[in-house]
Amino acid sequence: MGEGILRDFAGDSLNVASAGSRPAGYVHPLAIAVMSEIGIDISGHESKGLDQFLNQEIHLVITVCGNVDQNCPVFPGQMKRIHFGFDDPAKAEGSPEELLKVFRRVRNEMQEFLTDQFDQWKLTGFID
Repeated sequence: MGEGILRDFAGDSLNVASAGSRPAGYVHPLAIAVMSEIGIDISGHESKGLDQFLNQEIHLVITVCGNVDQNCPVFPGQMKRIHFGFDDPAKAEGSPEELLKVFRRVRNEMQEFLTDQFDQWKLTGFID
């Protein structure tokens, strides 16, 4: 969801990609559903592993792992690292309606966090 949100408002000003330490192998259908509610289509996104990016030049890493059982990566030579621990909505339990509420809440939290970060990057000249 974070990749979709950041791509949506960053446009061409950033090259955005996301990856996980333990990729699920698919994009969660509820993530696709709640993102479409705000006009962002992530149905074409893929679940990717970190190893796909370890040999690339990375300027910024945003880690969003909020659970202790996840491994937050460190990329060699990165210029900046930001961490914000969001709940993993895929680990939520409950009725379909309750699961949608969790995915929406996390989506909204990510949207607020990434909007604030993006505004700060503009102010500090990190991006144009």
